[in-house]
Amino acid sequence: MTDAPLIAILDDEPEIRRLLSAALVEAGFRTQCFARATEFEAALRRIQPEACLIDLGLPDRDGLALVHRLARESGAAIIIISGRAQVQDRVAGLELGADDYIIKPFEPAEVVARIRARLRKPARDAGAGRQLVRFAGWTVDFDRYALTSPEGEETPISHAEAEVLRLFLDNPRRLISRAQMLETLGGSAGESFDRAMDVRISRLRTKLGEDPKSPRLIKTIYGAGYIFLAEPA
Repeated sequence: MTDAPLIAILDDEPEIRRLLSAALVEAGFRTQCFARATEFEAALRRIQPEACLIDLGLPDRDGLALVHRLARESGAAIIIISGRAQVQDRVAGLELGADDYIIKPFEPAEVVARIRARLRKPARDAGAGRQLVRFAGWTVDFDRYALTSPEGEETPISHAEAEVLRLFLDNPRRLISRAQMLETLGGSAGESFDRAMDVRISRLRTKLGEDPKSPRLIKTIYGAGYIFLAEPA
């Protein structure tokens, strides 16, 4: 059980923490629970969770700001669990780097299924040696969530950005539709998913030094999807 994936739960409601932890432990995960953002952030210096469940209504920190920082600095999958059900709230969370957004009240089984979907890594399971991938002079380290330019400059990438880049590298020079992204990366169909994909790809383009008007690596096929123009070395 010690090598089971660790899930961090940040929610100020004790009953929510208990419910989530019980469901996840029963499903074979380990959990660590926190009531305050300060406790959670301090613990991240010692632990490396595979996924973080974050409530937005925290007593000591803005939840969206915390999600944004985690997306930039952590390789963990980030799933928001919140009572904020408006479309603009879901879009904001996904745009700031969350991998998924679950609205309260929820079914614990759904949370478990969403986490399993987020932690599914087909390329890692298929070939353990593919965590360091080179393409067009670039190198991506999927274990460290780091992208290195041809000049040797290293840039961190979020879990969400890494998922998209992995999908591109697994399907070079092939059209990847929105439907395929939804099926492979998980999430809920609709405007919030489309916006989240647009943001992830835009951030990848920026980190890859791409000019969207004259792409070298990520080409948009309007109305159809995307084509990744480089092949893994």
